[in-house]
Amino acid sequence: MDSRKKRFWKYFKKNKIALIGGGILVILYLSSIFAGLIAPYGVNNLRTDLCFHSLSKIHFYDIEKKAISFPFIYSTKLVTHKYQRKYQEDYKQKVYLKFFTKGDSYKLLGFVPCNIHLFGVEEPYRIYLLGADRFGRDIFTRLLYGSQISLSIGLVGISITVTLGMIFGGLAGYYGGLVDTLLMRFCELLMSFPGLYLIMALRATVPPTVPSTYMYLLTVVVLALVHWPGRARVIRGQVLSLREQEYVIAAKACGMSDIRIILRHILPNTFSYIIVSATLAIPGYILGETILSYLNVGIQEPQSSWGLMLREAQNIAFWNQYPWILWPGFLIFITVLAFNFFGDGLRDALDPKREK
Repeated sequence: MDSRKKRFWKYFKKNKIALIGGGILVILYLSSIFAGLIAPYGVNNLRTDLCFHSLSKIHFYDIEKKAISFPFIYSTKLVTHKYQRKYQEDYKQKVYLKFFTKGDSYKLLGFVPCNIHLFGVEEPYRIYLLGADRFGRDIFTRLLYGSQISLSIGLVGISITVTLGMIFGGLAGYYGGLVDTLLMRFCELLMSFPGLYLIMALRATVPPTVPSTYMYLLTVVVLALVHWPGRARVIRGQVLSLREQEYVIAAKACGMSDIRIILRHILPNTFSYIIVSATLAIPGYILGETILSYLNVGIQEPQSSWGLMLREAQNIAFWNQYPWILWPGFLIFITVLAFNFFGDGLRDALDPKREK
């Protein structure tokens, strides 16, 4: 086992793009876990007087003193120009950054009450690293909180998909005959349902007062139920070939139970495929959540997700005036690329046909 791990790492670390993709994913998921700490404000902290505020510029050099200074920003004032909101820096008023400062309350790691933020500025001033939306909410903050939805939905969804695929595919491939026929026809029946229309139909039956948390769970479950039959068919094909191997026949001769043979000898030999396919499938769930939220079927206000934030960019006129509203689309693009690069690296490193 140790030699296999060393051989895997030997080939994987040679793929620089896969390492970069994995590093990006680590940063994204750590930022998601500690979103409340990193974000300067709460997810729904409004400042309607600062709607569509531009990106705040952090200064490290004091022009008046002609010396390096503690990080600060200048206060801003609104300047309208041809129906476009613009904010101009007031060089007379400096606002210094504060680190590990108190602010909006949140739950660290999901259950520890806390109100300490990594950075911020004193009220009533605001720092907008990536600009503000139409309600004056900090886009950087909402991106961090939105990643908790958009990134976790792929992990939860693929966990359900892989579990169901392994159970049904393993049973169908191992027993064959009538069991195989019934389970595979059931999978084909589920595959005939269009997932998008099924979700939209379910959304129409759910009252608008239902919390977004339930809609999140409903979206995950439906996406998983739609996608697991295809994975079950692939696993079933692998199990069909594995059940004829000598070590499986020997286990049967020793009187080992069928369940133990499946769990100990057959399914573990499909892990290479499962790991790679799961990594490559997670972007599909992220894009699925994005599409559903964009169509007003998924996550709803006041929660945040990248798809929900991207829905605000439907107005093409805003793209030229306030291009920072497209940050969610950029993050989705980077995340999908990172998963694909990481998945390709895993596939190459776990390839059993690779020369030693």
